[in-house]
Amino acid sequence: MTHLKMIIFNILCGPHCYMSVVSVSMPEELLNRIDQFADDHGYTGRSEVLREASRNLLGEFEDKKLEDRDLMGVVTVVFDYETTSVEEKMMHLRHEHEDIVASNFHSHVGGHHCMELFVLEGSLEEISTFVGKIRATKDTLTIDYSVLPVDDFGPLADMN
Repeated sequence: MTHLKMIIFNILCGPHCYMSVVSVSMPEELLNRIDQFADDHGYTGRSEVLREASRNLLGEFEDKKLEDRDLMGVVTVVFDYETTSVEEKMMHLRHEHEDIVASNFHSHVGGHHCMELFVLEGSLEEISTFVGKIRATKDTLTIDYSVLPVDDFGPLADMN
């Protein structure tokens, strides 16, 4: 790091703040979307977007209101029809986590895609582990999920 860069770094970050530089591989299309998002939303650059996204991802399952409760989750995975490795991985995860997978549904969507839907029942740790393994699966296109406590369904919970 040159002297000038170190001075700028210390001015921006402070004398006791050190950030590591990380190299990340990603498709050019995703990088372009991140850059466009940064421009559209007033971020200083892609590093700031990725730092915020990382903090949000890490915090998703740290909700204290969900700890020590019975939960249900719905996880939806979309992948290319011809990527058979994803379908095999989904089948493997379904069997590996059969204690929390209450239901599983596979459907063809559009001309080239498959959707895998999982209904889960378990603890926060069990569901977050399952979602993490799905997220770590190569070649998935989208992953969406929601988690709700089964002991509280809004107005229906007040009927007791």
